[in-house]
Amino acid sequence: MDKPVLQLALDLMNLHRALQIAEEAVAGGVDWIEAGTLLIKSEGMESVRALKKKFPDKTIVADLKTADVGGVEVEMASKAGAQVCIILGISDDGTISEAVRAAKKYGSKVVVDVLGVEDKVNRSKEVEALGVDAICVHVGIDQQMKGENPLDTVRKIAKTVTIPVAAAGGLNTETVAAAVEAGASIIIVGGAITKAANVTEEVKKLKKAISEHKAIPTELYKKYSRDELYTVFSRVSTSNISDAMHRKGAMPNIRPLKTGYKMVGRALTVRTYNGDWAKPVEAIDIAKKGDVIVIDACSGSDAVWGELASWSCRKKGIAGVVIDGAARDVEDILQMGFPVFARHFVPNAGEPKGFGEIGAEIKCDGLTVRNGDWVIGDDSGVVVVPAERAQEIANRAMNVREQENRIREEIKRGSTLSKVVKLKKWEKVVG
Repeated sequence: MDKPVLQLALDLMNLHRALQIAEEAVAGGVDWIEAGTLLIKSEGMESVRALKKKFPDKTIVADLKTADVGGVEVEMASKAGAQVCIILGISDDGTISEAVRAAKKYGSKVVVDVLGVEDKVNRSKEVEALGVDAICVHVGIDQQMKGENPLDTVRKIAKTVTIPVAAAGGLNTETVAAAVEAGASIIIVGGAITKAANVTEEVKKLKKAISEHKAIPTELYKKYSRDELYTVFSRVSTSNISDAMHRKGAMPNIRPLKTGYKMVGRALTVRTYNGDWAKPVEAIDIAKKGDVIVIDACSGSDAVWGELASWSCRKKGIAGVVIDGAARDVEDILQMGFPVFARHFVPNAGEPKGFGEIGAEIKCDGLTVRNGDWVIGDDSGVVVVPAERAQEIANRAMNVREQENRIREEIKRGSTLSKVVKLKKWEKVVG
């Protein structure tokens, strides 16, 4: 290829949204348009036909992710208007060979996606020998959420094969130039375009980054490392996080003392009993700066927390406290602005008897919490993210937030939520 191609991946559930985004992307200068696997599964080959009819001068790609009957699926896609068909490298050689034969018959090309292939470099050499037209190095969405990217593999494969190499997987204006430098001549971008409120401008930035071989900084469409989790959890809402966890992780009965709190930190757990404030106060001395003290006080209505404990936390830089039980001294805590989330707010305290323990696995409002788990609180309540899934959930929560940005833009243009997402169409079918 004379110059790198920018390919738009339309992985959406609804064709009307895909066509609108594609139209805006074409205005920005996108080169190829892909009917993504999600779109094809949702709307069938009609999505390929619709894209070809609307954009007859653009190369249309069908991301079939074929693993069997390669000839049949390539024939279907080619007749529907696709000039490029993507099949899986894990397919049998016979499947790939049949796909190549069908593509030659109907005037299209075959790209092999090495997603899921263990030895990607060797498999790329094998499928090149079978006659495929390009290799796609694809880091899937679920892999992206764990911080993986395609560039190292692109570099290795580009040095091994003589056919074009495509790169896909979380690319944005900061990384597309690096993909070209690594050897990719087809740059596949999905979310950085489909989640943009202004698709046309985002595509222009991507084209500029590719043509000028330089990264353009962005705060959106990125995947974050473990070192950046505090930043991500500070930017997303507890609602975003709950959605990312399949509507789990929330404490339904724990409420903020006031609106306006944003609390993010690692958990230090405390188990105590109704009104026994000894272990909660002792935990302050153990907690590190930025921690959130999470207290299981048996849902009791006698306070285990108050003003002086809050002042102690404020001086140590502790991020906040979550109590499945009661707190008091509301007026004083409000004045100092220390984040307190609790089940009850009452005047009466108990006695410091010293029962319980610090640092053990606890149940807080029915939710398991362990030392080191991430705890996030805002006006909607509190969510807990297990430490071992924190990077994945942070990236998924940011993805939720960014997808909503695009939906919000479509609503502002005069639509409604139910119309944008075609709510009735996707209600569960009950037979």
